[in-house]
Amino acid sequence: MLTILKKIFTWWNRYTLSTKLKTIFFGRFVGSDTFGNKYYESKSGKRWVIYSGEIDASKIPVEWYSWIHFTQNKIEKNHNLEKYEWQKPHKPNLTGTESAYFPNKNKDALEKKYKSWKN
Repeated sequence: MLTILKKIFTWWNRYTLSTKLKTIFFGRFVGSDTFGNKYYESKSGKRWVIYSGEIDASKIPVEWYSWIHFTQNKIEKNHNLEKYEWQKPHKPNLTGTESAYFPNKNKDALEKKYKSWKN
């Protein structure tokens, strides 16, 4: 019972019931990315994404970013864009997680590169 209520009322636990119905009746499947996110478009031109797993807007890779934001470029025509060997794989926003970046994580190991003028 609780999972049904979660699906109806909370958008942060995947898609809601209304989004599922909208996708079934009005959505045309356009494609999916390497993370399992699915992209849809309506006849009127509205575009949306059904996220795989946790909903986070930073999980949209660069291949689909231009499409979802109506930016015209060569990526929109070819969603399976070839990547160069120097390009890093997409990483979602890790702020607030255990894997977040902290510049001074180990303050004891850092040496000061200056001397303070006040004692």
